[in-house]
Amino acid sequence: MFQHLKGIRVLDLSSVVLGPFASQLLGDLGADVIKIEPPEGDIFRAAAPARHRGMGAGYLNLNRNKRSLALDLKSPRGREVLYRLAQTADVLLHNMRPGAVARLGLDSDRLLQTNSRLVYCAAVGFGGDGPYAGEPAYDDVMQAVCGLASLPMESGAEPAFIPTVLVDKICGLYTAFGIVSALLSRERGGQGGALESPMFESMVSFLMAEHLGGHVFEPPLGPLRYQRVMSPYRRPYRTADGHIAVLPYVTKHWQGFLKLVGRDDLAAAEWLSDASERSERVGELYEVLAEVMPSRTTAEWLHALKALDIPCSPVNRLEALLDDPHLRSVGFFRRTEHPTEGRLNSLRHPLRFVGAEEYPDLPAPVLGGQGGDVLREHGFNAEEIESLIDAGVVCQPTPDGAG
Repeated sequence: MFQHLKGIRVLDLSSVVLGPFASQLLGDLGADVIKIEPPEGDIFRAAAPARHRGMGAGYLNLNRNKRSLALDLKSPRGREVLYRLAQTADVLLHNMRPGAVARLGLDSDRLLQTNSRLVYCAAVGFGGDGPYAGEPAYDDVMQAVCGLASLPMESGAEPAFIPTVLVDKICGLYTAFGIVSALLSRERGGQGGALESPMFESMVSFLMAEHLGGHVFEPPLGPLRYQRVMSPYRRPYRTADGHIAVLPYVTKHWQGFLKLVGRDDLAAAEWLSDASERSERVGELYEVLAEVMPSRTTAEWLHALKALDIPCSPVNRLEALLDDPHLRSVGFFRRTEHPTEGRLNSLRHPLRFVGAEEYPDLPAPVLGGQGGDVLREHGFNAEEIESLIDAGVVCQPTPDGAG
């Protein structure tokens, strides 16, 4: 972890992927992230595989650099604890639906009355001003509603989900960026405020950056969609012994490639040298790629294409990444010792800050593992803490670390 956000305290009420991904980014940058979980814990703790109940692989990989407080926010005493914590917090993040927030009395007006410098961030499915506000939002649903899952249909395939929790992670990036921006604004203006980070709007913004296409203009100068990426021939190409990604892009790339494969006629075509005309006919060029790639092995293609400085890559399986020479050289995968889970493989934060000192990461916490410390830091005395534990408002970790 780094120390860029040292001194910033985040109350993270979020669960599963979007919120925890965003708050982990803040923790990686030095923020003190207090993960406030219900007594049963973040539901993503249950995602297999796991060595111990409540400490699943996905949870471990999304919750480093955090401390856990298991708090029953459905109880009035639990909410009073949260209000007390919020008095000195810098950020409160949640990804609850608006109805749940209202029932719990955790709306932005209530929390900002407690602390006017608080940055209150609600990561929601849909913006609160629209008719979808309050509807449930999970990654698969969002891939469908934002149009992402429909894109394979353009080449005659069935709609498909991208097999990663893509929307949650993209929207987690938007959320972290929004929080840091709001903190900077607070430092300049002295006041916090409420921030809404909606998944639907974020993903439509992300997707339509290029796919708004001809509808950028009024009246439209062409259809929706960025035509280059919609070609059915734009894909990883089969070689004689595997698959390869190839992207000739500028004129020099295409001319060099076409001469390499004996298509001097196309290499000399006037339209090939014109970026606008080539863009309109790029599907024809991708078809040539698809036709010729099976004629050589992946290694042969990589050697020939790299000699021409044409962007290319083998299609790596996930297994190959674990021993990738570049990732190994930059120390991306790290072996760590977790206090309850033993030896683990972890991922370092991808950003590098030149000249900045890096500090060891905190391991993902067991449920409620730092609850007592957090409460003491906020002025709760031993008698108050014991009373909260006895009432079931604050939960202590169990011997197996699951909570």
